[in-house]
Amino acid sequence: MRTLLCIFLSVGICLLSAAASAAPKIVVLGDSLSSAYGIEQRQGWVALLQQRLQAEGHGHEVVNASITGDTTRGGLTRLPATLERERPAVLIIELGGNDGLRGLGLEQTRDNLQEMIAMGRSAGARLLLLGVR
Repeated sequence: MRTLLCIFLSVGICLLSAAASAAPKIVVLGDSLSSAYGIEQRQGWVALLQQRLQAEGHGHEVVNASITGDTTRGGLTRLPATLERERPAVLIIELGGNDGLRGLGLEQTRDNLQEMIAMGRSAGARLLLLGVR
């Protein structure tokens, strides 16, 4: 898990460097994996990302818009208001696991993710789509 986190953080920092001039916010739209369910908020990967960015002198603010148990449909419903409110330079989407756990159709999950990606791009955000194996 730590190796994966380090790899993710490296990729994320590369994206942030490219987006640094656009806006100072990174929005994470996810489920329990991103909302730090079952652990202290400061131990979750979103808080660790904020800490690492600060330690390396990046001025971005990480906004955690994750909800435990959320599906791609829930994320799609909440995304327009989140984009309007936060105006992120980077949008990280970590959703889909609960769709699978609930037996929701793969096609609908894909369509929801594609729509969220399109919304994020239309709002001017760079996108990072996280997957879980």
